[in-house]
Amino acid sequence: MLIGSQIARFNTAPSPRGYSMVHADRALEFAEGYNHIADPWQAEAVRAWLRTDDSGWCSSTWGLSVPRQNGKNGALEIVELYLMVALNLKILHTSHLLSSARKAFKRLMHFFGTKVNDPYAKFPELNALVKEIRKTNGQEAIELINGGLIEVGARTGGAGRGSSFDVLVVDEGQEYEEDEQEALEPTTSASPSGDPVIIYMGTPPRYLSDRGAPFVRVRNAAITGADKRSAWVEHSPAGDVDKMDEQELRIFTADRKNWSDGNPALGGRIKLRTVEGEQFRMSPRSFARERLNMWPTPSDIGKLAFTPQKWDELAIENPDAEWPLAAIGVDMNPERTKVSIGVATFSDTGGVHLELAADAPFDEAGTTALVDWLWTRAKRRIPVVVDAYSPARPIIEAALKNKQMLVRILDANEYSQACVMLREAVERHPAITHFGQEHLDHSAKNTVQDQIKNRPGSFKWNRLSLDVDLSPIVSITCAHFGALKFAKRRRQASERKQRHAIVG
Repeated sequence: MLIGSQIARFNTAPSPRGYSMVHADRALEFAEGYNHIADPWQAEAVRAWLRTDDSGWCSSTWGLSVPRQNGKNGALEIVELYLMVALNLKILHTSHLLSSARKAFKRLMHFFGTKVNDPYAKFPELNALVKEIRKTNGQEAIELINGGLIEVGARTGGAGRGSSFDVLVVDEGQEYEEDEQEALEPTTSASPSGDPVIIYMGTPPRYLSDRGAPFVRVRNAAITGADKRSAWVEHSPAGDVDKMDEQELRIFTADRKNWSDGNPALGGRIKLRTVEGEQFRMSPRSFARERLNMWPTPSDIGKLAFTPQKWDELAIENPDAEWPLAAIGVDMNPERTKVSIGVATFSDTGGVHLELAADAPFDEAGTTALVDWLWTRAKRRIPVVVDAYSPARPIIEAALKNKQMLVRILDANEYSQACVMLREAVERHPAITHFGQEHLDHSAKNTVQDQIKNRPGSFKWNRLSLDVDLSPIVSITCAHFGALKFAKRRRQASERKQRHAIVG
């Protein structure tokens, strides 16, 4: 029988000389006394978080990331109960959705009862500690006579504003936004205990944007070692899906050991047949994110390459004039099932106009049609530009060179230069136009800068999420670079023909 691994892939809990696990052991024992028995992996999360030294908590940031339905809230409840009852701490528990906040509050009332002196309380000794239970919609709270407190609410409802807490819980961290962070995290700055903690919990965000960006930063700082006071626990299989092509990703997501590594509750709360069904219904990339808890590669990415508003401002109507064709860029998706062809033309204003000539399905059986298409438009005078690491290179390079076409393969330095040049042409010194094509717009607006290590100011393109297709923006980047670096301006109009999608 396949069961979930109880060993986390990442556990960054600090272990200073002489640190103590007393609070962790007491918290687990306390929860057991109320029939809340932790799974082994949940207990390890508690032990990672509740470490102390002579100065207090060893970590100021506690994090837990596991796929949905594994039981991460079970570990959190153990900690919240102990912090409130044994340590008299004040907790602000926030969720993205009001429904999630209500569920958390109901789970806590399971322990404390529904009101002061509740005759039906399951644990009378805990109910005896209750000073007040507030059930205000979206601002529920349980206050204890020892000073312990937990307020539970949705972040969209303004939870916790103007109050001071010892612990801030950010549940559904993948939805945590920059403005929410700015408003909420100062609530622990004047922590009554003087030793504040922020707890982050959630799954990988689908898009790396303002929504989820704080969560990504915290996670990256933890697993890269940049934050030395972070106790981050994450269950996921070893691997980097950003560097896998579609075939590698299909093999990775079909490997049941990876199911076990990513889901500690597999075989218990999560049934094997449930995961089997999800694998068939989801795309490999969605399955990797949602069920295997696979995050984007930790890096400095996250900054959009192009401001969406500036990109939109450069869109123009399709003109009647035929502008001289300057260069063609070609790229494919990793599995080579789709081809993107970008073209650059010299506009009447002296700038460079960019557009997608094709963004269509492709099969290697259609290679001849693709080469013929390029030959018809480029002949031996228009440069065809391809990134050296593009999946398109092995398909077309030799065939184009056999026709003695002007093929330019960009090495890593040139490709980085091409990315920088296109960003400059959009952001700082607008020098391009485009037609506002849907596929190109979506690709451009979901492209981020991936900084190149040890090369300040240099970057290449990366995608905002696992679902983004970079091929359109890469093909346009190559075409733009080709126009500026390899093309010659001609006075006569080009024989630019209507573009047709290529179907292999």
